Amino acid sequence: MSRLFGTDGVGGDDDSRAGASDTTPQSFASVDATVWSRRLLPHWVRRAAVSVEVSTPRSTVPVGSQVPFTVTMDNALPVPVTIPVRSRRLWTWSVDGHVEAARVDLPDPPSEHTGFEFGRGERKQFDKRWDGMFQVSGDEWEPADPGEYTIGAGLNVDDAPRKGLYDETTVTLRPK
Repeated sequence: MSRLFGTDGVGGDDDSRAGASDTTPQSFASVDATVWSRRLLPHWVRRAAVSVEVSTPRSTVPVGSQVPFTVTMDNALPVPVTIPVRSRRLWTWSVDGHVEAARVDLPDPPSEHTGFEFGRGERKQFDKRWDGMFQVSGDEWEPADPGEYTIGAGLNVDDAPRKGLYDETTVTLRPK
């Protein structure tokens, strides 16, 4: 019995064995956060955990000026979250409903079952600019007229506004 419970035995307190001071279970390090999120968190919980906000430093800019905007996405949960998206384009932005300010159809990357991953409590921030123009053909752009325009952004999911994965803000282009 002394051999089992002594320092030389299998159940002893010998700290010289490999990994003795590491308290992290080795199997936990190999758990894929995407798999964990998909299997344990219902879709509605994942969607509710992620918020999207679009903001601009100025709400009024002169016609012909660039309109900077920031898209911020937050995961409010203390666990990783993965949101399934329609393609490799994880999120999109638009002006008055025109994706990337294009009044022509833009090719969408091939459809793949992929997800937009957020670490626990992670905040993602993207700084973009709208140059105040709309694409009307492959290489032709037209300047926007003075007036109000809505800049929106959201995750590339079906019905992102209804699912709370979309936000928008309004900017005014004023004459010079």
